[in-house]
Amino acid sequence: MRIGVIGTGRIGTVHANTLSRHREVGSLILTDADPARAQELAHRLGETAAPGVDEIFTWGVDAVVITTATSAHAELIGRAARSALPVFCEKPIALDLPGTLHALAEVDAAGTVLQMGFQRRFDTGYAGAREAVRARRLGRLHTVRALTADQSPPPPAWLPLSGGLFRDTLIHDFDALRWVTGREVVDVYATGSDAGPAMFREAGDLDTGAAVLTLDDGTLATATATRLNGAGYDVRMELAGELDTVVVGLDDRTPVASTEPTGPPPTDKPWAGFLERFGPAYEAELCAFVEVVRGERANPCDGHEALQALRVAEACEVSRRERRPVRLTEVEGGDGARLTPRAPVW
Repeated sequence: MRIGVIGTGRIGTVHANTLSRHREVGSLILTDADPARAQELAHRLGETAAPGVDEIFTWGVDAVVITTATSAHAELIGRAARSALPVFCEKPIALDLPGTLHALAEVDAAGTVLQMGFQRRFDTGYAGAREAVRARRLGRLHTVRALTADQSPPPPAWLPLSGGLFRDTLIHDFDALRWVTGREVVDVYATGSDAGPAMFREAGDLDTGAAVLTLDDGTLATATATRLNGAGYDVRMELAGELDTVVVGLDDRTPVASTEPTGPPPTDKPWAGFLERFGPAYEAELCAFVEVVRGERANPCDGHEALQALRVAEACEVSRRERRPVRLTEVEGGDGARLTPRAPVW
């Protein structure tokens, strides 16, 4: 199997390393907006670098992995669909609903595969929580608390391109919430703060955000995020039911200190970032993609799953902006939405 990897930044390098070691992957073609970066990685892995994206599609590949800047995702997904190629793409499909719906329409019309990169679905802790909920070991689930906290903020130049805290960061929590519980979000109330460094205000973004979500069975959930958690990288989900409570992400590296005299001591090696915390999950999702391409398993996270997480993020943005609860039925792209391809604009 020959796979084209478009984008060789941080996550692209991780995925290229995983695929280069995979026994079912014979070779890779790597390309990047910075050709020297792609060439350096290709040399290190013993793979081939291409001068541009066109060569990925003309040199002949069996599948494509997209890890470029978000602004290029939808166009590349559409191009791969028209080339009848399976695609793995980092989230999101696009930063807006029209772009997302357009790309999905192209994939659906072509009948091709689009697997999205929501790596928490491949994390042992989240999988264990899902199994506990589905087996009803918690009894009736009544409360879910999710959080994502980055240790340090991203570069200022990246913020205007990110889509904002709800679309870029909390979208992972929204997808995990749906996947773990098996329920849909019906309404949200969200707020946020830009009281931290000025770069967030200048970018029209938030450094901290929070949302209260109601699920379709009455379960209540909260999801919070910040880009300024100096103690370390902290990603957790607590699920409380009438019989028991479980926690994802609570281990000897969780950057939380107890004020109780008999509480556990603070960790001496907190998680530094997402690549370290979710390393095994990133590898597992790419191995799953290879199996999907080979026809050995069903797609574990298709584009329509990513659409639903984006709809929750969009509802949160509307709620924060208009300071009111927002029902998901107000957001386009729900069940029954027509996904009609339009003429390409590139």
